[in-house]
Amino acid sequence: MKEIEVVIDTEEIAEFFFKELIRRGFVPSRMELEEMADITFDYLIEKCIIDEEMDDDE
Repeated sequence: MKEIEVVIDTEEIAEFFFKELIRRGFVPSRMELEEMADITFDYLIEKCIIDEEMDDDE
């Protein structure tokens, strides 16, 4: 079975939160978005949903 690699980064998470919060009537600051993205990324690592290790090329 071939393993699929999915890349998730905090910038992508921040953009997702920004779009969703705006759609729901909230106007977050850039700093708030970055904090939310970092927290979400840490949560995904803690739950072993993603692996923090990155390739040497990155």
